Amino acid sequence: MAKAKATVVTKVDLNPTVVVDDVHVTYRVRGSGRSASLRRLLGKGKSIKEVHAVRGISFTANHGEAIGLVGRNGSGKSTLLRVIAGLLPPTQGTVFTDAQPSLLGVNAALVGGLTGTRNIELGCLALGMSKKEVAKRFDSIVQFSGLGEFIDMPMNAYSSGMGARLRFAIAASISHDILLIDEALATGDAEFRARSEERIQQLREQAGTVILVSHSLGSILQTCDRTIWIDKGQIQMDGPTKEVVAKYDEWAKAHGVGKARRDRAALD
Repeated sequence: MAKAKATVVTKVDLNPTVVVDDVHVTYRVRGSGRSASLRRLLGKGKSIKEVHAVRGISFTANHGEAIGLVGRNGSGKSTLLRVIAGLLPPTQGTVFTDAQPSLLGVNAALVGGLTGTRNIELGCLALGMSKKEVAKRFDSIVQFSGLGEFIDMPMNAYSSGMGARLRFAIAASISHDILLIDEALATGDAEFRARSEERIQQLREQAGTVILVSHSLGSILQTCDRTIWIDKGQIQMDGPTKEVVAKYDEWAKAHGVGKARRDRAALD
Protein backbone atom coordinates (compact mmCIF):
# COMPACT_ATOMS: atom_id res chain seq x y z
CA MET A 1 0.00 0.00 0.00
CA ALA A 2 1.48 3.34 -1.05
CA LYS A 3 2.37 5.87 1.60
CA ALA A 4 0.17 8.95 1.36
CA LYS A 5 1.76 12.27 0.40
CA ALA A 6 -0.12 15.53 0.77
CA THR A 7 -1.02 17.25 -2.49
CA VAL A 8 -2.97 20.01 -0.74
CA VAL A 9 -1.32 22.30 1.79
CA THR A 10 -2.73 21.25 5.13
CA LYS A 11 -1.73 20.43 8.69
CA VAL A 12 -1.48 16.68 9.06
CA ASP A 13 0.16 15.15 12.09
CA LEU A 14 0.97 11.50 12.61
CA ASN A 15 -1.45 10.90 15.46
CA PRO A 16 -3.79 8.14 14.23
CA THR A 17 -7.51 8.80 14.60
CA VAL A 18 -8.78 5.74 12.71
CA VAL A 19 -7.08 2.37 12.31
CA VAL A 20 -8.82 -0.18 10.09
CA ASP A 21 -7.20 -3.57 10.57
CA ASP A 22 -7.99 -6.43 8.15
CA VAL A 23 -11.72 -5.70 8.03
CA HIS A 24 -14.08 -8.10 6.27
CA VAL A 25 -17.85 -7.79 5.93
CA THR A 26 -19.95 -10.69 4.67
CA TYR A 27 -23.71 -10.45 4.17
CA ARG A 28 -26.11 -13.37 3.97
CA VAL A 29 -29.01 -12.45 1.71
CA ARG A 30 -32.02 -14.38 0.48
CA GLY A 31 -31.92 -15.27 -3.18
CA SER A 32 -34.19 -13.53 -5.67
CA GLY A 33 -35.18 -13.94 -9.27
CA ARG A 34 -36.52 -16.89 -11.27
CA SER A 35 -34.26 -19.53 -9.71
CA ALA A 36 -35.30 -18.59 -6.17
CA SER A 37 -38.99 -18.58 -7.17
CA LEU A 38 -38.61 -21.99 -8.75
CA ARG A 39 -36.98 -23.38 -5.60
CA ARG A 40 -39.93 -22.17 -3.53
CA LEU A 41 -42.44 -23.72 -5.95
CA LEU A 42 -40.60 -27.03 -5.69
CA GLY A 43 -40.65 -26.82 -1.90
CA LYS A 44 -36.88 -26.58 -1.63
CA GLY A 45 -36.87 -23.50 0.58
CA LYS A 46 -35.25 -20.14 0.01
CA SER A 47 -31.73 -19.93 -1.36
CA ILE A 48 -29.17 -18.04 0.72
CA LYS A 49 -26.38 -16.11 -0.94
CA GLU A 50 -23.24 -14.77 0.72
CA VAL A 51 -21.93 -11.38 -0.38
CA HIS A 52 -18.36 -10.58 0.65
CA ALA A 53 -18.69 -6.78 0.53
CA VAL A 54 -15.38 -5.85 2.19
CA ARG A 55 -12.33 -8.10 1.85
CA GLY A 56 -9.43 -7.48 4.23
CA ILE A 57 -9.18 -3.69 4.13
CA SER A 58 -6.50 -2.04 6.28
CA PHE A 59 -5.43 1.60 6.51
CA THR A 60 -4.67 4.33 9.06
CA ALA A 61 -6.05 7.89 9.05
CA ASN A 62 -4.35 10.70 10.96
CA HIS A 63 -5.41 14.03 12.45
CA GLY A 64 -5.82 16.69 9.77
CA GLU A 65 -6.26 14.29 6.87
CA ALA A 66 -9.12 14.35 4.37
CA ILE A 67 -9.29 10.96 2.67
CA GLY A 68 -11.40 10.31 -0.40
CA LEU A 69 -12.89 6.91 -1.21
CA VAL A 70 -13.47 6.15 -4.90
CA GLY A 71 -14.63 3.08 -6.77
CA ARG A 72 -17.52 1.85 -8.88
CA ASN A 73 -20.98 1.07 -7.53
CA GLY A 74 -21.03 -1.82 -5.08
CA SER A 75 -17.30 -1.69 -4.41
CA GLY A 76 -17.81 -1.57 -0.63
CA LYS A 77 -17.17 2.09 0.19
CA SER A 78 -20.44 2.86 1.96
CA THR A 79 -20.27 -0.43 3.83
CA LEU A 80 -16.78 0.49 5.01
CA LEU A 81 -17.99 3.87 6.27
CA ARG A 82 -20.75 2.19 8.27
CA VAL A 83 -18.21 -0.14 9.86
CA ILE A 84 -15.94 2.78 10.82
CA ALA A 85 -18.95 4.63 12.27
CA GLY A 86 -19.78 1.62 14.43
CA LEU A 87 -23.14 1.06 12.73
CA LEU A 88 -22.18 -2.29 11.23
CA PRO A 89 -20.01 -4.90 12.97
CA PRO A 90 -17.25 -6.39 10.83
CA THR A 91 -17.40 -10.12 10.16
CA GLN A 92 -13.65 -10.19 10.75
CA GLY A 93 -11.04 -7.60 11.73
CA THR A 94 -11.12 -4.54 13.94
CA VAL A 95 -11.59 -0.77 13.76
CA PHE A 96 -9.93 1.48 16.34
CA THR A 97 -10.90 5.16 16.69
CA ASP A 98 -9.78 7.81 19.17
CA ALA A 99 -13.24 9.44 19.18
CA GLN A 100 -16.78 8.61 18.13
CA PRO A 101 -17.01 9.04 14.34
CA SER A 102 -19.96 11.00 12.94
CA LEU A 103 -21.47 9.58 9.75
CA LEU A 104 -23.18 12.02 7.43
CA GLY A 105 -25.13 10.43 4.60
CA VAL A 106 -28.29 11.11 2.67
CA ASN A 107 -30.02 8.50 4.83
CA ALA A 108 -29.02 10.13 8.11
CA ALA A 109 -31.99 10.05 10.48
CA LEU A 110 -34.20 13.11 10.64
CA VAL A 111 -37.94 13.05 11.34
CA GLY A 112 -39.97 13.41 8.16
CA GLY A 113 -43.14 14.60 9.86
CA LEU A 114 -41.39 17.49 11.61
CA THR A 115 -40.40 20.83 10.13
CA GLY A 116 -36.86 21.67 9.14
CA THR A 117 -36.76 24.05 12.09
CA ARG A 118 -37.64 21.32 14.57
CA ASN A 119 -35.20 18.91 12.95
CA ILE A 120 -32.40 21.46 13.34
CA GLU A 121 -33.21 21.76 17.03
CA LEU A 122 -33.34 18.00 17.58
CA GLY A 123 -30.32 17.31 15.40
CA CYS A 124 -28.18 19.88 17.18
CA LEU A 125 -29.26 18.64 20.61
CA ALA A 126 -28.30 15.12 19.50
CA LEU A 127 -24.85 16.47 18.61
CA GLY A 128 -24.46 17.63 22.20
CA MET A 129 -25.30 21.32 21.89
CA SER A 130 -27.15 23.20 24.59
CA LYS A 131 -30.39 25.02 23.75
CA LYS A 132 -28.48 28.31 23.82
CA GLU A 133 -25.93 26.96 21.36
CA VAL A 134 -28.72 25.74 19.07
CA ALA A 135 -30.32 29.19 19.09
CA LYS A 136 -26.96 30.82 18.38
CA ARG A 137 -26.19 28.59 15.39
CA PHE A 138 -29.72 28.27 14.00
CA ASP A 139 -29.60 31.12 11.47
CA SER A 140 -26.21 30.05 10.08
CA ILE A 141 -27.45 26.47 9.64
CA VAL A 142 -30.52 27.65 7.71
CA GLN A 143 -28.40 29.97 5.59
CA PHE A 144 -25.89 27.23 4.84
CA SER A 145 -28.62 24.78 3.83
CA GLY A 146 -30.14 27.30 1.41
CA LEU A 147 -33.66 26.17 2.32
CA GLY A 148 -35.04 29.65 2.98
CA GLU A 149 -38.81 29.64 3.56
CA PHE A 150 -38.90 25.84 3.22
CA ILE A 151 -37.33 25.56 6.67
CA ASP A 152 -40.81 25.80 8.22
CA MET A 153 -42.20 23.00 6.06
CA PRO A 154 -42.18 19.32 7.12
CA MET A 155 -39.19 17.27 6.01
CA ASN A 156 -41.37 14.82 4.09
CA ALA A 157 -42.21 17.67 1.71
CA TYR A 158 -38.53 18.14 0.84
CA SER A 159 -36.78 16.71 -2.17
CA SER A 160 -33.95 14.27 -1.42
CA GLY A 161 -31.46 17.01 -2.26
CA MET A 162 -33.04 19.47 0.15
CA GLY A 163 -32.97 16.89 2.92
CA ALA A 164 -29.33 16.06 2.22
CA ARG A 165 -28.36 19.74 2.35
CA LEU A 166 -30.08 20.16 5.70
CA ARG A 167 -28.37 17.07 7.12
CA PHE A 168 -25.00 18.37 5.98
CA ALA A 169 -25.67 21.84 7.40
CA ILE A 170 -26.58 20.36 10.80
CA ALA A 171 -23.65 17.94 10.94
CA ALA A 172 -21.14 20.55 9.76
CA SER A 173 -22.29 23.14 12.31
CA ILE A 174 -19.85 21.78 14.89
CA SER A 175 -16.33 20.43 14.69
CA HIS A 176 -15.94 16.67 14.59
CA ASP A 177 -12.86 14.72 15.53
CA ILE A 178 -13.83 12.18 12.86
CA LEU A 179 -16.36 13.10 10.15
CA LEU A 180 -17.49 10.48 7.62
CA ILE A 181 -19.33 11.89 4.61
CA ASP A 182 -21.30 9.70 2.22
CA GLU A 183 -22.83 11.39 -0.84
CA ALA A 184 -23.30 14.75 0.91
CA LEU A 185 -21.69 16.70 -1.93
CA ALA A 186 -23.74 14.85 -4.54
CA THR A 187 -26.69 17.17 -4.06
CA GLY A 188 -27.28 20.84 -4.54
CA ASP A 189 -25.98 23.33 -7.05
CA ALA A 190 -22.38 24.37 -7.64
CA GLU A 191 -22.66 27.09 -4.98
CA PHE A 192 -23.72 24.61 -2.29
CA ARG A 193 -20.98 22.16 -3.27
CA ALA A 194 -18.42 24.95 -3.03
CA ARG A 195 -19.68 25.89 0.45
CA SER A 196 -19.55 22.23 1.48
CA GLU A 197 -15.98 21.83 0.27
CA GLU A 198 -14.96 25.02 2.07
CA ARG A 199 -16.55 23.78 5.30
CA ILE A 200 -14.72 20.45 5.04
CA GLN A 201 -11.45 22.35 4.70
CA GLN A 202 -12.34 24.31 7.84
CA LEU A 203 -13.05 21.07 9.71
CA ARG A 204 -9.64 19.79 8.72
CA GLU A 205 -7.95 22.95 9.93
CA GLN A 206 -9.61 22.35 13.31
CA ALA A 207 -7.63 19.09 13.50
CA GLY A 208 -10.53 16.89 12.45
CA THR A 209 -10.25 13.85 10.19
CA VAL A 210 -12.56 13.62 7.18
CA ILE A 211 -13.29 10.50 5.12
CA LEU A 212 -15.32 11.39 2.05
CA VAL A 213 -17.30 9.31 -0.44
CA SER A 214 -18.44 11.65 -3.20
CA HIS A 215 -20.19 11.18 -6.53
CA SER A 216 -17.81 13.68 -8.06
CA LEU A 217 -14.14 13.06 -8.73
CA GLY A 218 -13.84 16.84 -8.90
CA SER A 219 -15.00 17.11 -5.28
CA ILE A 220 -12.46 14.48 -4.26
CA LEU A 221 -9.70 16.38 -6.05
CA GLN A 222 -10.70 19.70 -4.46
CA THR A 223 -11.20 18.34 -0.95
CA CYS A 224 -8.85 15.43 -0.30
CA ASP A 225 -5.08 15.17 -0.26
CA ARG A 226 -5.16 11.37 -0.03
CA THR A 227 -7.48 8.94 -1.79
CA ILE A 228 -8.17 5.21 -1.51
CA TRP A 229 -9.51 3.35 -4.54
CA ILE A 230 -11.64 0.32 -3.62
CA ASP A 231 -12.89 -2.34 -6.01
CA LYS A 232 -14.69 -5.58 -5.13
CA GLY A 233 -14.15 -4.87 -1.45
CA GLN A 234 -10.37 -4.54 -1.69
CA ILE A 235 -7.96 -1.60 -1.81
CA GLN A 236 -6.52 -1.19 -5.29
CA MET A 237 -4.48 1.92 -4.53
CA ASP A 238 -3.87 4.28 -1.61
CA GLY A 239 -1.90 7.47 -2.13
CA PRO A 240 -1.90 11.12 -3.24
CA THR A 241 -5.29 12.09 -4.63
CA LYS A 242 -4.13 13.24 -8.07
CA GLU A 243 -2.28 9.99 -8.67
CA VAL A 244 -5.07 7.71 -7.44
CA VAL A 245 -7.83 9.57 -9.30
CA ALA A 246 -5.78 9.50 -12.50
CA LYS A 247 -5.24 5.74 -12.20
CA TYR A 248 -8.89 5.13 -11.36
CA ASP A 249 -10.04 7.26 -14.30
CA GLU A 250 -7.68 5.38 -16.63
CA TRP A 251 -9.02 2.05 -15.35
CA ALA A 252 -12.63 3.22 -15.73
CA LYS A 253 -12.06 4.21 -19.35
CA ALA A 254 -10.37 0.89 -20.10
CA HIS A 255 -13.36 -0.97 -18.66
CA GLY A 256 -15.92 1.02 -20.61
CA VAL A 257 -17.18 3.17 -17.76
CA GLY A 258 -18.26 6.51 -19.28
CA LYS A 259 -17.57 9.89 -17.69
CA ALA A 260 -21.12 10.28 -16.33
CA ARG A 261 -20.93 6.85 -14.74
CA ARG A 262 -17.46 7.59 -13.31
CA ASP A 263 -18.91 10.71 -11.72
CA ARG A 264 -21.52 8.50 -10.07
CA ALA A 265 -19.12 5.72 -9.21
CA ALA A 266 -18.63 6.78 -5.60
CA LEU A 267 -22.31 6.39 -4.78
CA ASP A 268 -22.42 2.68 -3.76
